[in-house]
Amino acid sequence: MTVMPARVIHLSIERNWRDVYAFARRPENMASWASGLAADLRAEGEDWIGDGGPVGTIRVHFAPDNDFGVIDHRVTLENGMSMDNALRIIPNGDGAEVLFTLLRQPGTDDAAHEADAAHVLKDLQSLRAIMER
Repeated sequence: MTVMPARVIHLSIERNWRDVYAFARRPENMASWASGLAADLRAEGEDWIGDGGPVGTIRVHFAPDNDFGVIDHRVTLENGMSMDNALRIIPNGDGAEVLFTLLRQPGTDDAAHEADAAHVLKDLQSLRAIMER
């Protein structure tokens, strides 16, 4: 497998990073901000299952709770294809920096990659709006 181009999408949130991590890491909260993942995640063993829209049912496996702000997760599509996603919440002064590493998947053209990046940024902005209320 060749190395995929990567793009880090990030933004600052004016709230303690541990508060942001505690909220963002809970799959039950993701429907309120992570529209790119799934609207209805439900627990099934150690994984979470959701409706991925046009890609069908998705299975999501999250990194365990940790002291480092890591919310990495593997998304497996109905067709068996899986994608590893790196999501981090790190301290930034008294607030937080949220970073998502978007890997450009094979066969993704420029327009689709830009649309993916815009969607990730929209989701992070939704998280910020919730956390800064």
